[in-house]
Amino acid sequence: MRTGTIPRVLGTAAALAALLTTALAAPAVAERSATPDRAPVEAAAPANFTHPGVLVSRPQLDFVRGRVQAGAQPWKSAYDQMMGSKYASLTRTAKPRAVVECGSYSNPNNGCTDEREDAIAAYTLSLARYITQDSRYAQKAIQIMDAWSAVIKDHTNSNAPLQTGWAGSSWPRAAEIIKYTYSSWPGSGRFGTMLRDVYLPEVTNGSHSNGNWELSMTEAAIGIAVFLEDRAAYDKAVGKFRGRVPAYIYVTADGSLPKVAPGSGLDTRAKVINYWQGQSTFMDGLSQETCRDLTHTGYGLSAISHIAETSRIQGQDLYPEIADRLRHAMGLHAKHQLGTPVPSSLCGGSLKDSLGPVTEVGFNALANRLGYAMTNTQTLTERQRPAGSNNLFVAWETLTHANNPA
Repeated sequence: MRTGTIPRVLGTAAALAALLTTALAAPAVAERSATPDRAPVEAAAPANFTHPGVLVSRPQLDFVRGRVQAGAQPWKSAYDQMMGSKYASLTRTAKPRAVVECGSYSNPNNGCTDEREDAIAAYTLSLARYITQDSRYAQKAIQIMDAWSAVIKDHTNSNAPLQTGWAGSSWPRAAEIIKYTYSSWPGSGRFGTMLRDVYLPEVTNGSHSNGNWELSMTEAAIGIAVFLEDRAAYDKAVGKFRGRVPAYIYVTADGSLPKVAPGSGLDTRAKVINYWQGQSTFMDGLSQETCRDLTHTGYGLSAISHIAETSRIQGQDLYPEIADRLRHAMGLHAKHQLGTPVPSSLCGGSLKDSLGPVTEVGFNALANRLGYAMTNTQTLTERQRPAGSNNLFVAWETLTHANNPA
């Protein structure tokens, strides 16, 4: 996608006259100009970071541990699912490499699956350790994280930003739990250096590809910022989030066209529609990737929920800023995944694939904490329980977030 600066309309008489002259000379782009939301510049990072504080907090972990110990559902079945997965194995051998090379659709796949799955395993093992208090799980998580921090230097090829975002989302979740709830991790400093030197530079500046890329990259950036206690990196991630979410989910208040992200270069109606997969009819909750498929849309909605959840733990709750967009998006896609016929005005009357195990975090925040009625999302969420892993960056969210009041 071409990048560029979108001209601003100046509030002067001369500028207005020029604008009217231009309008008479050329077709209007849209009922409103395709101008991006300008991400607010105010600081977002907390004065003091909360640990563990990436996606899950200590009170949330304590709630989960209590529910599992009581044999309560759906947490017990979700826990059993997690513990029966390959990611909880105490015999797992990490497969680090110096350069992870990931092409489009993982072709080539030189360490891509290994890295993502080792990162999910480290997170899984950290959850297992907290719930069971069995130090063997912590030691295995540490072994995996130390193996990678001793070796990896770079990510290459076309999917490097997305790969770094996916793996970089899981690593800080694991690292936060181990560093702040386990007795000893001598290699935590080297792991932090890995996150700062190898992962953060790849994700911090975002992407003008499909929106799920930048959202996943921003999720990694905010998690890394928490682990490193890097306030500047945290603020930058929140700025990216505030610019991208309104450009990823449409609501009717946006006008005749969706908003566009800062620097996107989407300065005509035709460019915007092309970016939205050819969709020219817009409705509450439509995602930039809805007409691509629901799976990639699910990646984006999941990352939005994860970023907002981390911000909430850190004391600046981003959910209220994006609640209307996120609830409409979850509801629209859940409704059609549940079988409501797709109108011809939406993606030509056909939607592909499914969202995946991605609704627990956002549903718990919006419905249970903020009180929004979300019937379709609730039905889909409960039908999919226990939600497992998508083997990319989502794992065990029925266990960690189902009805979690903390």
